[in-house]
Amino acid sequence: MKKFFSIILSLSLAIGTIPMAHATAPISRVKDIADIEGVRTNILIGYGLVVGLNGTGDSASSIPFTRQTLTNMLEKLGVNAKAAESKITTKNVAAVMVTAKMPSYARQGSRIDITTSSLGDASSLEGGQLLATPLIAADGNTYAVAQGSIIIGGYSTEGNAGTVTKNHPTAGHIAGGATVEMETGHELSDNKRIRLLLRNPDFTTAMRLKEAINKEFKEPVALAVDNQTVDIAIPESLRGNLVPIINKVENIYVRPDTAARIVIDEKTGTIVMGSGVQISDVAISHANLNIRVSELTEVVQPEGFSDGITAAVPATEIEVDEDAAEFTILDSGANLADLVDGLNALGVTPRDIISILQAIKSAGALQAEIIVM
Repeated sequence: MKKFFSIILSLSLAIGTIPMAHATAPISRVKDIADIEGVRTNILIGYGLVVGLNGTGDSASSIPFTRQTLTNMLEKLGVNAKAAESKITTKNVAAVMVTAKMPSYARQGSRIDITTSSLGDASSLEGGQLLATPLIAADGNTYAVAQGSIIIGGYSTEGNAGTVTKNHPTAGHIAGGATVEMETGHELSDNKRIRLLLRNPDFTTAMRLKEAINKEFKEPVALAVDNQTVDIAIPESLRGNLVPIINKVENIYVRPDTAARIVIDEKTGTIVMGSGVQISDVAISHANLNIRVSELTEVVQPEGFSDGITAAVPATEIEVDEDAAEFTILDSGANLADLVDGLNALGVTPRDIISILQAIKSAGALQAEIIVM
């Protein structure tokens, strides 16, 4: 079916209506829109063995490195395993990758959570015990050691005629499964300034953040360096204990500003638009034509007592449907939300709306950035 409609938009946008949209934007705490430089998690990774599996481990023939790792570990423990390496089976053992996130100021002896994921063809890590596994960072140093019983949150059961699996039995979690052995060495008290990094870089937001901080401290301690960075100079009298200062800064309220954007996911037909999107005067006509083609086969029979033969003759049927035009009119001052509501009222599909928005942008009547995912 073809849907043909014309939409006439008369959007006389006054200059004074634009600040009104920003005035109604919500305010946020600094801790919700910015990060503090140096205060971040550190990614750790390690390679280890899980033992104690009930025949669900790696196969020795397909995954040789599991057997090699097991042999090397036994050798370090004083067991002469190389002589019998070819006879070692690994059905109760699985090679895994261990990952963790170490907090920025984790102290020696503190515990962190870890995640284990199978490397080979093990069918389940249920009931497994992770052996001592060093966890290293990007600099190659060992910062923690992991060990413990794995909780997988699922199961895998099989019989002669089928298999039942829930969640991912080849990945598991150990709460507090790693102990921090070495600290990062970064001390917060050594900082002579605090640098705030905006999660959504924007010059206007950076300036508002600087002004809010200076107003709170009643002196010009903050400086907007660029669209993402705001530096805060720590007065000499307040250095050495930055926690109260950071606490004060994090709870300052700022009204963040954002650019007008429309995000489109063409795969799913999803449209997400910001509040600042505006439309200039524009007239739109959009059509959606549906054509149906049917292939039929007709059988032709010869007349009686003739020399003809039975034959199949193809036949093609083409149908084109077209409805009468439909109109919708939006009042002056309408925004993109009003346009989408009008299109929805006409039964336009999300993919048609995407095409219309892209056409409006190409015509220069849409004051927003379109991001297609």
